[in-house]
Amino acid sequence: MAHQDDVAERTPLLRNTQNDLSPQGYGDIQVARQRQGVEEPPPLYSPPYNGTLGNVVPCRVCGEVIDITSRKDQHVVRCSTCNEATPIRNAPPGKKYVRCPCNCLLICNVTSQRIGCPRPNCKRIINLAPNTASIPQCQLPGLCRVCCVHCQENFLFNTLSNALARCPHCRKVSSVGPEYARGRGILSLILAAVFLAITLGILLGTYQYAASKKGIYVAYVGGFIAFLLFLARGLYYFTMRVSQVEGPA
Repeated sequence: MAHQDDVAERTPLLRNTQNDLSPQGYGDIQVARQRQGVEEPPPLYSPPYNGTLGNVVPCRVCGEVIDITSRKDQHVVRCSTCNEATPIRNAPPGKKYVRCPCNCLLICNVTSQRIGCPRPNCKRIINLAPNTASIPQCQLPGLCRVCCVHCQENFLFNTLSNALARCPHCRKVSSVGPEYARGRGILSLILAAVFLAITLGILLGTYQYAASKKGIYVAYVGGFIAFLLFLARGLYYFTMRVSQVEGPA
């Protein structure tokens, strides 16, 4: 049984599909062999995020978007730009992911204290601190990936900012989710109704003195202008197009 576990642990999770490429040069995941000696502590690395963003995930090395439509059953996928591996699912039970400083993604037992990078041009001995793989990734609260309703491109937006979203691709403004635009539209219409009521009250109460006191007309005009501005703002929010949240960043 121990021999079978050792063989399974040394089996690469991601195999080359091209005969002319050597594994060590293109980020294949291989189970690291435990070695003696310590060279340096490993970089901080977290396991894959909790969920994929629709049918694409960002490469954890270069940030390139990777299409996983036909590879959702795999644990890891290879980036076509940097040829490094990115995990899209949690490591198998009893295993953990570790990223070598050379960007090679390794998998080892959760109890492992030292691992060695299998790449011939690296051969680095990595000393693992306790619970290295369990450190959560620091993320900005409320940050999510949004699909622009105008150009259909994805961009990052913080939903806690309580503001309209401007797409960095087409530079057009939209509401992320219908709640923000609806709330601002209702507030604008309420303020428009308040200014209209105040202006009409002033008009009905002072119209008989307007002929002798010309300054009253300024109050009339100011009240109606405020009413029209808030009315236009309310209609603007109610007719605003809405971008949809696709998932966390």
